[in-house]
Amino acid sequence: MSAKLRLQPLLRVSNLLSHQSQSYQISPFLVPFLHTQYRAASILSALSDNPGAYNKKIRRGRGPSSGKGKTSGRGHKGQKAHGKVPRGFIGGQTPDHIINPIRGIENRNTNFSANMALLNLDHLHEWIAQGRINPSHPITIKELGDSRCVNPRKMGDGIKLLARGSEKITFPINIVVARASSAAIAAIEAAGGSVTTRYYTPSSVIRILQGKTDPINSLLSQPSTRLQMPKFTSNGIVKPEPKKVWQNRLPDPAGRKAIEYYRDPAHRGYLSYQVTEGQGPSLFFKAPRPAGAPSPNKSDKSKRAVAAAANRLW
Repeated sequence: MSAKLRLQPLLRVSNLLSHQSQSYQISPFLVPFLHTQYRAASILSALSDNPGAYNKKIRRGRGPSSGKGKTSGRGHKGQKAHGKVPRGFIGGQTPDHIINPIRGIENRNTNFSANMALLNLDHLHEWIAQGRINPSHPITIKELGDSRCVNPRKMGDGIKLLARGSEKITFPINIVVARASSAAIAAIEAAGGSVTTRYYTPSSVIRILQGKTDPINSLLSQPSTRLQMPKFTSNGIVKPEPKKVWQNRLPDPAGRKAIEYYRDPAHRGYLSYQVTEGQGPSLFFKAPRPAGAPSPNKSDKSKRAVAAAANRLW
């Protein structure tokens, strides 16, 4: 099919729109569609990577003009010029790791232990007395980090609350931390306050300080007792706050050790509501059976014995 036959439909449209008698005159708006794109075959010889995409290999031993000829950058003679030197080789004498070996036990669990910042009650009382922290609101990692009561760079996996200066806490406070000592919990609850321990990770602490994650609630938090952060008006009336949509979700523990810690009511863990009466926080050990209660295995055996006796034929 010739090019003239292929252009006939476009030529007819051009004639109708231009209202001209010449059969081969083309309207200006059809000109871009009629041009055929051509590309020379020489482009194949000019293909190359982008500048800086790779480093040019050093060609050694190819003459003195290259800068890496003759000895190829190894220098004159010696073991390093003639061959390779093993790592740690110091001339054939007794190696240093044999003369001065590493002695003692290496604690490999330090890489997996929780890295938490320590916060004592006297330091917290000092920040509250100076007006840097409002005790009428729940005190979380966000408030402690923004007020610089705790260095945000040292938080790591959260904050652990300790009981130094517990006699200064004479007013109720509600605080949410990663861990708390039993003495600190007793001191705050004696003043009418509450302590809640919950799980954090280093990445979640960073997102909390950036305001991207809820510092208190997560998926496993108890819905009926979720702590809210109220705001008060000038008259002292609680101002309803619209529900905020957080960018990231606060994680929950996945390891057995962390789950058992936050399931323990003695630690005031936020997962303690999952422990029913008569059960313990452990996921492995079962709670002891009450005194006098029949064993479930024995009751099943007795039922099977009665059923077998009823099915006997002789």
